[in-house]
Amino acid sequence: MDGGAFGAGKAGGAFDPHAFIRQPHTLLRFVSWLFSIVVFGSIVNEGYVNRLDETQEHCIFNRNRNACNYGITVGVLAFLSCLLYLALDAYFPQISSVKDRKKAVLSDIGVSAFWAFLWFVGFCFLTNQWQASKEEDNPLNEGADAARAAITFSFFSIFTWGSLTFLAFRRLREITFQEEYNTLFPNSPSLLP
Repeated sequence: MDGGAFGAGKAGGAFDPHAFIRQPHTLLRFVSWLFSIVVFGSIVNEGYVNRLDETQEHCIFNRNRNACNYGITVGVLAFLSCLLYLALDAYFPQISSVKDRKKAVLSDIGVSAFWAFLWFVGFCFLTNQWQASKEEDNPLNEGADAARAAITFSFFSIFTWGSLTFLAFRRLREITFQEEYNTLFPNSPSLLP
């Protein structure tokens, strides 16, 4: 983000894709989006295996269907959440009301912190179930790399979503400053160009 003013002074400008992509929160959102694809994709693709004497497939994480369901659900919903907030980030410069901007950033803080927590829970749950898995349930060690990838990228997702929370707090501080400035000096021009 450029350290500029918020509100009507900057609203309504043309969308600049280069500036949008260079923003730290946009880059982190793309990375979070990619990590969510890796987590749910690896579980969906290779997260279900069967024994040689069975035809029914079971979750690779200790044959616990809930572990696979949790990883897939969190991955898909994080994927959709990233897309939603990428759209909001693209639309953000067009919002002229400081109060509306503040609401958008507060929702970003809440959602990002919530996803960091869900990824932490997912990492702990998947790791626990992977450690509890028995070798006789998967004698050929099928899908082990996919399971490790899901665990690894759920761990990385904790930090990307935590960083998004931190960046949203910084953005909120800038918006709050602008709101206070507008309250104290209602008829003055924007403080920052």
